[in-house]
Amino acid sequence: MTVYESDLPGVGKKFEVELEDGERLVIVTHNTGKREVYLKANPDADGDKLFEVSDRLARKIGTILEGAYFQPVQAEAVETMLSDDTYLEWYNVSESAEIAGQTLEEADIRNRTGVSIVAIQRGGDLISPPTPETVLEVDDTLVVIGEREECAEFETLLGDEV
Repeated sequence: MTVYESDLPGVGKKFEVELEDGERLVIVTHNTGKREVYLKANPDADGDKLFEVSDRLARKIGTILEGAYFQPVQAEAVETMLSDDTYLEWYNVSESAEIAGQTLEEADIRNRTGVSIVAIQRGGDLISPPTPETVLEVDDTLVVIGEREECAEFETLLGDEV
């Protein structure tokens, strides 16, 4: 996926996102914070306006789209950047994961990788914060915070299905 960015003097910025089918999603961010969203059939086509939202509503929609409100179970890994190099990521525990069946204390994840598990989604339950005695079960979704390299190291504990 390619994103094209261009300045719109006196207006704001325009972002064009290439979609898989050749279409483009165009987002115009005004200096006032207002967003306009268009869909173009191809790079040379005129865009059809889909909707317009305020800055506040755009930010709310963005957090929903990135998974901050609901994390689909099917996703293998999702990330949210908290700062320049700190990420909040969601990972599923597969049957092949080295840590499956271990307690957090036994897995020693923080000392081994540097990441912290801040919550565990298990079925309809949220375990937050998990305790050292919490057992990591297959199909758990782990909410992890750490730097990019630490998260990459953590992924090695999850087996081939990350």
